[in-house]
Amino acid sequence: MSMSLDAFAPNRLLWAATTSLLLAAPLQAASLTRDNAAAVGDNQNSQTAGANGPVLLQDIQLIQKLQRFDRERIPERVVHARGTGAHGEFVASADLSDLTTAALFRPGVTTPVFVRFSSVVHGNHSPETLRDPRGFATKFYTAEGNWDLVGNNFPTFFIRDAIKFPDMVHAFKPDPDKNYGTNRTLFDFFSHVPEATRTLTLLFSNYGIPATYRHMDGSSVHAYKLVNAQGDYHYVKFNWKSLQGVKNHDPAQAEQVQGKDFNHMTRDLIAAINAGDYPRWDLYLQVLKPEQLEQFDYNPLDATKVWTDVPERKIGTLVLNRNPDNVFQETEQVAMAPANLIPGIEPSEDRLLQGRVFAYSDTQLYRLGANHMLLPINQPKVAVHNHNQDGAMNAGQRRGEVNYEPSRNEPRPQQAAARYSQLPLQGTTQQQKIYKEQNFKQAGELYRSFTRKEQADLIATLGGALSEADDEAKHHMLSFFYKADADYGKRLAKVAGGELARVQALAAQLQE
Repeated sequence: MSMSLDAFAPNRLLWAATTSLLLAAPLQAASLTRDNAAAVGDNQNSQTAGANGPVLLQDIQLIQKLQRFDRERIPERVVHARGTGAHGEFVASADLSDLTTAALFRPGVTTPVFVRFSSVVHGNHSPETLRDPRGFATKFYTAEGNWDLVGNNFPTFFIRDAIKFPDMVHAFKPDPDKNYGTNRTLFDFFSHVPEATRTLTLLFSNYGIPATYRHMDGSSVHAYKLVNAQGDYHYVKFNWKSLQGVKNHDPAQAEQVQGKDFNHMTRDLIAAINAGDYPRWDLYLQVLKPEQLEQFDYNPLDATKVWTDVPERKIGTLVLNRNPDNVFQETEQVAMAPANLIPGIEPSEDRLLQGRVFAYSDTQLYRLGANHMLLPINQPKVAVHNHNQDGAMNAGQRRGEVNYEPSRNEPRPQQAAARYSQLPLQGTTQQQKIYKEQNFKQAGELYRSFTRKEQADLIATLGGALSEADDEAKHHMLSFFYKADADYGKRLAKVAGGELARVQALAAQLQE
């Protein structure tokens, strides 16, 4: 059946009239939706089981947002794309049997490791002189399976809830209409994120440009749980301390280095190991009992906080003593994920960590495939027994008729000692901020801990960046730094061209 185009003339006129009306109508902000166009009720807070409970898998916005974010690039990592790796070993020096069943923490136990250092924001061949956090991820090949301690050189992070992770990275990444980043969009985002004040202070200080990977510390950033044989758990943080000391570049030094060698951090690590100058780090542990969490004026499970006044003790030493034979097969294909845990070590209820436990493994499944754990660099040193099967690039050797559990023909008993610890819960599900934000105090303490030169470099660098922000975002950002420390805020406002009275008025409205 054929029909003349003239038959559609009335519809074309209606369409044209409707379009002109839409174009003439005043622009209104569209509501935030998921990909299926369903409205989003809260894009700032993940659903949790009560005020301090774990994040819920039913949080569709969180899960879908992370899934989509994890699939934005192929095959390069979205973040931590530029990496440098090395093999080594960790030797435990303290007995933690009172805290955990994990056998690697017994004096003298030696565990092979692979460490991947990385920059965060830019691509695989970006200059290593860029101002950026640095990843410090360690894969422990333990006798009980692989444990990945995936941290950074900063002890704190910019956000406290994983639901904001894609937004934060987008703000740091090149703008989609330019393919290069701007401080205008960066501070537009962070003017809504006061909890980032301390970590932004670190980033724009000289600590944002480490001189080498050997001369920087590392941190788990998140709190974890150590669980002992009785099922009792303690909250802990892990901190790496470089035995080479800590060295950073100031802005002038970074320019000089980049003009000569933008691979200087990778080159330094490879050369040192080849020369037998093996870099070392001591691992320190901070411990809190569950009942101690409420004793602080901040939430110890908030990834934007350091644990002040919590003693730490040395528990072992890491040495890197062998470079990769093939960078792609090892450094690029290593799949670090906080979900790679062993009995005796569990995630805490830290909202950012809870999201990372899902997102990192999901990223590796997307980037390297369902069978990425069969690659030599990711394969545990002990036997794997489960019924996962098939999938692309499956080089496994599973045999027999039983690919299910339970089975009397081929039983696979479960270990009661490997069951998760029990967390008491109360309250209702919620999407709310944590109730102890304390966004500025630790930022002020950090600023006051810097030398006069470090403060001057920070003011010049951060003040110059803030001068490129939009006026409203700039003054909100300046109020954050002023709230952290009045001298800090005043000096930044002078360099950034801010109005001090306006900054002070905004700061007066902020809650500590």
